[in-house]
Amino acid sequence: MPEPVISVMLIVPDADAAVAWYKTALGATELWNLGGVAGLSLGGAAFFVHQVNPDNPAETAPDGVTSVRIEVFTDDPDGLVVRAITAGAVQRSAVVDHQMPWGTHRQGGFTDPFGHNWSVGDRSPLR
Repeated sequence: MPEPVISVMLIVPDADAAVAWYKTALGATELWNLGGVAGLSLGGAAFFVHQVNPDNPAETAPDGVTSVRIEVFTDDPDGLVVRAITAGAVQRSAVVDHQMPWGTHRQGGFTDPFGHNWSVGDRSPLR
């Protein structure tokens, strides 16, 4: 049996706008789009967007700040955060060095225009 795969489904008020933003701001690739629900990929990791469904209380966008944080690991955390900020994200924390048990970890973060929190760091925790 194959190992499970984990991903996130981001509920957004406008799926088309979110798909366009994630492609522009993060360099995501569109895997498929059903109109209101779309599959995207960032560095081979799939994630999904789903437009708000007023008939389903489980499918509402964040109203303010969410406690969920999406983690992205990249060789250039500074560049990805700048790209997101330039495209309209709000910077939450500057990309800085953190001393961790495995060494230095460079990380910062932003909130996207749809209320989702993102942390962007180097790949050091994955080694």
